[in-house]
Amino acid sequence: MSYLGIDIGGTKTALLLERPGARPAYARFDWPAEADAEADLAALAGAVSRLVGTGGPRTVRAAGIALPATVRDGLMVAWPSRPSWAGLRVGTLLERVLPGVPVAHEDDGSLAALAEAAATGARDLAYLGVGTGIGGGLVLGGALHGGPRGGAAEIGHMVVDPGGPVCVCGRVGCLQAVASGTATLARAAALRGAPVAPDAFRTGLAQECAWARDALRPTVAALSVAVVNLGELVQCAEVRIGGGFGHGVPGLVAAVREGSRRLARPGAPPPAVRRAAAGPRASLRGALLLARETAPEPAAGAAG
Repeated sequence: MSYLGIDIGGTKTALLLERPGARPAYARFDWPAEADAEADLAALAGAVSRLVGTGGPRTVRAAGIALPATVRDGLMVAWPSRPSWAGLRVGTLLERVLPGVPVAHEDDGSLAALAEAAATGARDLAYLGVGTGIGGGLVLGGALHGGPRGGAAEIGHMVVDPGGPVCVCGRVGCLQAVASGTATLARAAALRGAPVAPDAFRTGLAQECAWARDALRPTVAALSVAVVNLGELVQCAEVRIGGGFGHGVPGLVAAVREGSRRLARPGAPPPAVRRAAAGPRASLRGALLLARETAPEPAAGAAG
């Protein structure tokens, strides 16, 4: 039987199916524009059906889902990127998309941290996924760290600039509002006087265009502050930077490494800053790990 990982994002969703004796199958799709939760769930169920193919969900032993929404007691209480999902019960999602399949869900940043720890063998690390927003997670002492209410480590919503821009969550100065790919490209567009796509931004950096360099500077500064604060607060040995934007912008990781060193106090070096080893699909890989933990394969020779 197969294991399925699903990484649900604000603008797109990715799926990874691990099948016995075959290469993993990958798929992704963009959410329908201006759609509500009902249309989104139908699109997700259709993508799962196409990937799993003949036999349907019953061929899946277990699934893991990476969720960006804030979840409390099984209820999605907030998700600015897909506001129509607020109030949706996770159980409703699971029943619609994978009826009868054992499914576990976790915050996308937490699962990325889990995948990163598995890929590197690190027992103490923080993960920063820089993309449309900023997701994050902590692995401490070899275990995923969560709050007493079961909440995730919302690193993207640490306040790094009280006088900074308004975040989609409604607060001012969150790390996400300053340093996400969305925020960085918006600054670049304002400085350039024209829209800036990710490829154009990378080209601008390579050509040393002032609008690209100046747009990236606040991103590096905010991420450097976050790295130093994480080191002081949880004493993690390293911070891994990933996500589509974080993984794809040349020089970003090195610049944050240098920025965090400049902010360090005497006798307290900051965590090592490294590029994510699990790549831009860290949350998806973590979701697959979660699926395997949810329903491990039977031991060889076991009855069943």
